[in-house]
Formats: sequence, C-alpha cells, structure tokens
Amino acid sequence: MDPISVNTNRVRSFQDLAAWQRPIELCIVIYALTAQFPKTETFGLSAQLRRAAVSVASNVAEGHERMSTLQFLQFLGNARGSNGEVATQLVIAKALGFGAQKDLDKAQRLCIEVGKLLNGLIKSLRSKLPNP
Repeated sequence: MDPISVNTNRVRSFQDLAAWQRPIELCIVIYALTAQFPKTETFGLSAQLRRAAVSVASNVAEGHERMSTLQFLQFLGNARGSNGEVATQLVIAKALGFGAQKDLDKAQRLCIEVGKLLNGLIKSLRSKLPNP
C-alpha cells in the first residue's frame, strides 16, 4: 500500500501532514531556545537538541516519500524516537537552568503534541494494513 494513497483527498505531500508541520514548529522553537543556552553548550546539549528536533520532521518527510506504508511506519518510529530525545533533553536543559522558563514550557508542550500526532498517524496507518 502506497503511503500517499492513505488519504489522497487531503494529503498530497508530507508538507500537508500535521505530523510534519508541528515538528517544524518545534524545531524553530528549539533553535530559538538553544540560542539562549550558554556558549559552552554550543557543541553539547544545544547541538544535540537541534539535531534531534530536525530529525523528527526529517523522518516524517523521508518516510512519507518511501515506497510503502511499512517503510513509512518505520520512519515514523524513528521520528517518535527523536521526539523522545527532544523531550529528554528538554528535561535536562530545564534542570540545568538553560533557557527561559516560558520557552522551555512551550517546547515541552509542542513535544507532547508532536508525540500525540505521531502516535495518531502510526495508529491510522497500522489500521490500514492487512491483518497477518
């Protein structure tokens, strides 16, 4: 089953997916947040958070462009993993006092929302697969 055929009425590209749009928003928030981190974190937590955030949306896009729903599901799993990394690293940043509290809270809220969107898309795609 081709991932694009799952919902051809509304989804013409990965850019139409809320599960891609919100991670882009999360990435922008993460970049703004990490710009507030100490300069000593440029190659530490800051870089790691940015890479993980970029990875979420990138995996959704790459999976959507693959040739099968099973491959799409695999990449959505990778996106979930990267979102988990972001969530964990935000907890660490908060504990270390890096970044403004309101920006950390916004990033954490978006991270939770992204997780829900990814889980919903995964559930939807799995429901369309034939039962073994």
